[in-house]
Amino acid sequence: MRTSERAHRGVELVPLAVTVLSRAEVPLPLGIVDKVGAELDTRLDHRVLDLRKPAVRAVFELRHAVLAGFRHAFTKRGFLEVETPKLLRQGAEGGATLFPVEYFDQRAFLAQSPQLYKQMLIGAGLERVFEIAPAFRAEPSDTVRHITEFTSLDAEMAYIHGAEDLRATLEAIVQETVASVRKDLSEIQNPLSELLPDLSRPFPRIPFETCEEWVGRPGTEVDFGTEEEKTIGVRAEAEFGSPFYFLIDYPTSVKLRTFYAGRSDADPRKTGYFDLGFRGLEIASGGPREHRLAKLTENMVAGGFDPKNFAGYLEAFRFGMPPHGGWGLGIDRIVQMLAGLANIREARLFPRDRYRLDP
Repeated sequence: MRTSERAHRGVELVPLAVTVLSRAEVPLPLGIVDKVGAELDTRLDHRVLDLRKPAVRAVFELRHAVLAGFRHAFTKRGFLEVETPKLLRQGAEGGATLFPVEYFDQRAFLAQSPQLYKQMLIGAGLERVFEIAPAFRAEPSDTVRHITEFTSLDAEMAYIHGAEDLRATLEAIVQETVASVRKDLSEIQNPLSELLPDLSRPFPRIPFETCEEWVGRPGTEVDFGTEEEKTIGVRAEAEFGSPFYFLIDYPTSVKLRTFYAGRSDADPRKTGYFDLGFRGLEIASGGPREHRLAKLTENMVAGGFDPKNFAGYLEAFRFGMPPHGGWGLGIDRIVQMLAGLANIREARLFPRDRYRLDP
């Protein structure tokens, strides 16, 4: 080591010897240190080389900090981290978004979410649980915000008094996690720390009906599309100054196939369900669940499900189930938004989509 006026820190290393441990083939399929960008497909085809870039590594340092922050925030609030099966006989939401799997002499499906098991654990007396695990949706979506294998953070809480208990807990956890990520990244001089918002609570609560008016289709009771979500995000941040916001009071007609969603007794046309948006992207969805067996069975039938196919799940409700609720949050989506990535595939080490199974 010697002093140097040209070096950023005033000193430079002077090597005494260089040993080649392993030679790289040439030419490389994409640049590592040059400024010439490669197409995303090329980068993903040669992901090991792509991950050597400091800017790409920075994304996964952020992702690591996000996961650590969430785990700490949940644990300090008395949540127990759990693991639930990913091979199921039935999906939580059914339909064409299930991946079928040959399971010995039976047919099984890859899990869309741990929803049913979370509720069963509430019935088992585990009053606060969370899980960070892969989930799978066979949606033929070729967009920058959809992938077929994703990481879901799911949580469930017992003895709630309504949706506001859930929203208050979720926003506190998100605020605390983002602050923790900013601190962790600043300490390692990760440039992405500068992108992280300074959040204040409470996040805005925006009724579904208000959002319908914002996008110019009041009273239609149809879920929002991608461009409409973006419009809502821009309007919410302009009016409330917050990048995070809740869409609340979803109509029952929109959540009909979500049979476990609690309906309002005062107005059965509405649920207590909500979405958490982040600058025009839905990153979490949840609400109070239906804990009464008779009403839950009624919701199943109304949504086109046969209760006989959910015998194991329904048994948990036969022996006393407290009022409860929870949410699912997309880790890949929040990493995409915090890191300012154009495509959600950049938020996973080895993404899977409609066409990609390698590497």
